[in-house]
Amino acid sequence: MADMENEYGPDLITLVDDEGQEHEFEIVDTMEWNDEQYIALVASYDDPDEQLQDDGELVILKSVLDGDEEFLEAIEDEAEFDEVAAIFMERLQDDFDFTEPEE
Repeated sequence: MADMENEYGPDLITLVDDEGQEHEFEIVDTMEWNDEQYIALVASYDDPDEQLQDDGELVILKSVLDGDEEFLEAIEDEAEFDEVAAIFMERLQDDFDFTEPEE
């Protein structure tokens, strides 16, 4: 049976930043690694001009259960983030053109 959600467009999620601003993201991949759930997102825009101005950064968050509630949080551990990011980048390399961040 086909995945009905994908027939109607990408899976979108709205996140609220520290200033209370809402930002819409497209879910591009999810995975389980070391008994943890992770999600890879890219910014989503209705306006094509905004899409062109975006740097196309891949956002990677950890899905955490708190009782019955699931929420997304930043990955604080740098080694964990680097390892998860490398896996996502390998999995998504056919769909995205990744460049190393400038230091």
